[in-house]
Amino acid sequence: MLRPSPKQSLSPAELFPLRPPLPLPPGMTEQSLFEFVTSVRVADAPEQEMRAYGTHDFRRFVYTLGLVSDLKGKCLELGANPYFTTMLLDCFTSLDLSLANYFGNSPDGLHSQDVAFSRTDDGVRQTKNLPYQHFNIEDGAFPYPTGEFDVVIFAEIIEHLLMDPCKVLREIKRVLRPGGALIITTPNVARLENVARLISGENIYDPYSGYGPYGRHNREYNRHELVSLCVYEGYDVPSHFTADVHENRASAYADLNVLKEQLDFRKYDLGQYLFLKAINTIRSSTKLPSWLYRSLPAELLT
Repeated sequence: MLRPSPKQSLSPAELFPLRPPLPLPPGMTEQSLFEFVTSVRVADAPEQEMRAYGTHDFRRFVYTLGLVSDLKGKCLELGANPYFTTMLLDCFTSLDLSLANYFGNSPDGLHSQDVAFSRTDDGVRQTKNLPYQHFNIEDGAFPYPTGEFDVVIFAEIIEHLLMDPCKVLREIKRVLRPGGALIITTPNVARLENVARLISGENIYDPYSGYGPYGRHNREYNRHELVSLCVYEGYDVPSHFTADVHENRASAYADLNVLKEQLDFRKYDLGQYLFLKAINTIRSSTKLPSWLYRSLPAELLT
C-alpha cells in the first residue's frame, strides 16, 4: 500500500497540469471576481454557508463562465440555485437568461428568488429578483418549446441523475436550437485524488444523503465517457478539459512521485472537474450506449 513519502515537497499541481488559467472577464482581477462571487446571497440560505460555497467552488464557476463568454442569445441554466454562476452570466455576458431549479418540495411552475450581491469594491449591495421554472428534468418534457434556446448550461447535474441520462440529454437537445451550445460540468471520477484514494484502500463512492437520492452523486464520469456520450447524442465537442477547483489532497493518500510516471500518459485527465462545450449538430440515436446501460433488451442497446 503506497503512502506519502516524507521527502515529497511538490504539490499535485506542480507534478500534473491540474489548474488551467482562469478565464477572467475583461477588466476583472481574480481577487475582484472572487469578491463578487462570494458576495452572492440567497435570502433563505445562511450567510456563512453561502460564503463557504462561493469560496470553495469559485474556480468552477469561473471556468464555466469561460465556456460561454463568446456565446450570445437565449440561455437556459438548469439547476441555477444558489446562483453563483447565474450572477456571473448576468453581469459578464450578454446572454438572455432563463432559469430552472428542482428541490422536490416546491410545486412545479414559475417561482422567483431574491438574490443579493455586491458588484463593486465599495460593497454597495444590490438585489435582483430572478424568476425560475421548478420541475424535475427526469420526469418528462421540459416546459419550453422546441428550439427555444441558443445555449443550455447543465452544470453539476448529470452526476445526480437516477434513471436515464440519455433521456435528459435528448430533452435538452429538443429545446436547444440546431447549432446551439450545451455546457456540461461535472466531477471527474478519474481525478488524481480518486486514483490516490483507491491505491490507499479508501472508498471513492459518495455517501448516502439526508437530502434523499438526488442529494448524492449517483454516477460520475471520466472525460472520455462524457465526450463519447455527447457524440452519441449528436453533438460535436470542440472544447473539453479537466481542472482542479479546490484543494487537492491526493498526496495525503499516495506518493505522487511514484504515480507521476504511471499517470503521465493521461496527465490532462486528472483534474477534479470535467468542463465541456458541445455543439448541437445531428439527430441523436434512438438507442442507448451499452457501456452506460445494462439489464435492458438487446435491441435497445448499441
